[in-house]
Amino acid sequence: MARPIWSGSISFGLVNIPIRLYNTVKRKTLHFHQLRKNDSCRIRLKKICPVDGKEVLPQDIVKGYEISPDQYVIVNTEELDALAPKATRTIEIEDFVKLEQIDPTYFEASYYILPEPASVKAYHLLLAAMQHTQKVAVAKFVLRNKEHLAILRLNSSLLILSTLFYQTEIIAQSELEDELIKADQPPTEKELNIALQLVESLSSDFQPEKYKDEFQAKVLSLIQKKAEGETVTAPSSEQNKPGNVVDLMAALEASVSAIKKQKTAGTRKKKIHAAQN
Repeated sequence: MARPIWSGSISFGLVNIPIRLYNTVKRKTLHFHQLRKNDSCRIRLKKICPVDGKEVLPQDIVKGYEISPDQYVIVNTEELDALAPKATRTIEIEDFVKLEQIDPTYFEASYYILPEPASVKAYHLLLAAMQHTQKVAVAKFVLRNKEHLAILRLNSSLLILSTLFYQTEIIAQSELEDELIKADQPPTEKELNIALQLVESLSSDFQPEKYKDEFQAKVLSLIQKKAEGETVTAPSSEQNKPGNVVDLMAALEASVSAIKKQKTAGTRKKKIHAAQN
């Protein structure tokens, strides 16, 4: 059963809508411990001073901000706590904007928003207003001692809150202009046409269940086999190295041809399967 990670209210003008916040994702990250090779003794990491080689205990560690090489300003916990955003329980809506105005680069993490029983009517009123105007709400709220910029957006029959990066956290594209290699000349009409064919042949509706984390599945399979005592031979780790495209048109045409063959083979298999059933 899902558990809320945060509870509070949405401030919508003078209207307060009590809500609960839930995670939208369940991380599937694999965690490995570091062990000594000869006896599998688990390694514990210690914080060592490089000057005298002695271990530094947690109570002897302070926070320092480097202002120049090896020059630090020490900031204590009390000073940081005094500056921390007030831990209010309010998601304060500041603006309503069109979703297409927000560059996807700004998106960080997402959460489901569900209403408390007493605020169902107000919650669905906000949903209806956002659906009618086709706008999303820009808001601020405090989560885990940090003030977040976020948007509230409609997703089917409920609201989703997505935290955003602040503009100062985004690397401007202009900073990469010196690294960008410009094309000597624009693509020819023939090249563009065949590229459009390739895009069209790969076009479909987005189906997230289609894409699998193949690496994680292989690692879990490896772990299962080794846990059962099976001897596993590691496959070759050689990877295909990218090479220079000698003939762009030939590569495009070959790609289109290969995809057409795959689709034809797939259609033939479906017909055979249907006939057998």
